Amino acid sequence: MKICLVAAFPPSKRQLNEYSWHIARELQRHDGVELTVLADELTDYDFCRDVKTDGSGQQSAQREKDSSEFNVIRCWKFGAVDTPVRLLSTIRRLNPDVVWFNLVFSSFGTPENPFAAFAGLSAPALVRAAGYYTHITLHHIIEHVDFSAAGVRRERLYRLGTDFATRALLRAHSVSVLLSAYRRTLMKKYSAQNVLVGTHGTFTTICSPPDFTKRNNPERRILAFGHWGTYKRLETLMEAFPLVLKRVPDARLIVAGGNHPAKAGYWESIRAAQPAHLPIEFRGYIPQRDVPEMFRSSSLLVMPYDSSTGSSGPAHQACEYGVPIVCADIPDFRCMAVDDDMAISFYRTGDVQDMADKLVAVLGSDELQYQMSEHNYHAGIQMTMASVVRNYLRWFELHQCKRALGGRRARAGKRRWLRSWGARLGKRPGTGWSLDADLLPQTADGVTLPEPVEPRAARLAAAEPAEAAPLRNSRAARQTADDDGFADAG
Repeated sequence: MKICLVAAFPPSKRQLNEYSWHIARELQRHDGVELTVLADELTDYDFCRDVKTDGSGQQSAQREKDSSEFNVIRCWKFGAVDTPVRLLSTIRRLNPDVVWFNLVFSSFGTPENPFAAFAGLSAPALVRAAGYYTHITLHHIIEHVDFSAAGVRRERLYRLGTDFATRALLRAHSVSVLLSAYRRTLMKKYSAQNVLVGTHGTFTTICSPPDFTKRNNPERRILAFGHWGTYKRLETLMEAFPLVLKRVPDARLIVAGGNHPAKAGYWESIRAAQPAHLPIEFRGYIPQRDVPEMFRSSSLLVMPYDSSTGSSGPAHQACEYGVPIVCADIPDFRCMAVDDDMAISFYRTGDVQDMADKLVAVLGSDELQYQMSEHNYHAGIQMTMASVVRNYLRWFELHQCKRALGGRRARAGKRRWLRSWGARLGKRPGTGWSLDADLLPQTADGVTLPEPVEPRAARLAAAEPAEAAPLRNSRAARQTADDDGFADAG
């Protein structure tokens, strides 16, 4: 099966680049899959400013090395309006069986460049119109996004544009969403019948059980992990952490992850505003090789969000390593907890005291930590990236089988149609003419003339010799006998 994966891909720092890398890595493990990644062009290495290095780009080179094992064609550019044309040109050259888009609404452009964003989101419909099977993994839908928290201006105009974009995305053969609430919304508002519910999945093939010897030893570590500055914000957490320290003196806060591309310098400004004596560590960008140890040594993961834009990657990573979760009480995360069977302690969104209380409740109870860790670990086993990708491949194979069966049915139907019309053209009732060209007379110049049926039949009967009568045991003789018997019986 030839698959083209259209997505942002490392060392690009665009949204979902890490998720795309994990999908591609898992696809590469299937012998029957020939994968080509159609990725975004690399314009610069500005994302290295968030990396804890000397600025030499060492981390960038490592990420480029990690991506070299894949067949990557960088054929589209973020913020460019010609993205659909360039993608289609490349897809036609590769001629894949499946074109798989891994998207959010800002994958091809930001609200500041809406024409490029909409052009990119129309690419799946264009690719389907060209005759290729298209599937979309859509990580959020606009109806569930809090625009005020995301900093979007001219909300009414933006919602109108994204309504058209959603309808364009739904023109793909199939669309996967990662929360059941998203499917209900798309079916209710857009009458969509091609929407599937998947899961975000964990970034591993085999989950390792949590090692409790690394936790609370010597400190009780609170981990906050993500791209900061938009709907993932740190102000509430910074206010709540001193309250936690009063009741859990050995607590330590780890803030990991860089800035959101639209909010350069955000976590640096938060770090500068904190008193020097507080045990808070701002680590910035975390290389992939350091992520496992960071999670394994954390007592819990906190998600201090003001709103959400879909299922949470850090929450699924916490399940991968068996880490308890404390999270803002946001409807999308409530749905995620139910859909993926996660153990999450919810606090009232924006409530500093309630956040502190929930953090203290988990940090102060080894038994509660153990129960939540085991629950999340067992949830993570059920949604490894291996099982997620395997489900996608099964769906693609099912479509291929349906397409093959549909093609055979269409060919059989066409043959039946041709036979039916051939019989009608052979003798049209009520006209008295036959179109059997072999028996029709022709003029001297080769033009065939129609002849009345009766004279033609009489001529054939007169020309037939007497000894040409049907043989006794021939099919014609048996058919005549049957007809006579039926006549006698009548």
